[in-house]
Amino acid sequence: MLTTVQIRALKPAARPYKVPDSVGLFLLVQPSGSLLWRFRYKVFGSDRKMAIGTFPDVSLQEARKKRDELRAR
Repeated sequence: MLTTVQIRALKPAARPYKVPDSVGLFLLVQPSGSLLWRFRYKVFGSDRKMAIGTFPDVSLQEARKKRDELRAR
């Protein structure tokens, strides 16, 4: 599981990359340096992704809370 210190240490690369947290939540690191929260889930066997927000506008705790709300649906 990620920590805030680990998130702040992430550096952009030439291509976007994912940093997993837990239970489908991950952080997408863009080449521009943007850190985007995404939630991956399945509906009838097909993968879907949902945007939760950007870090630091949406904190780690808020992203996990939103993930739990979405999983409860």
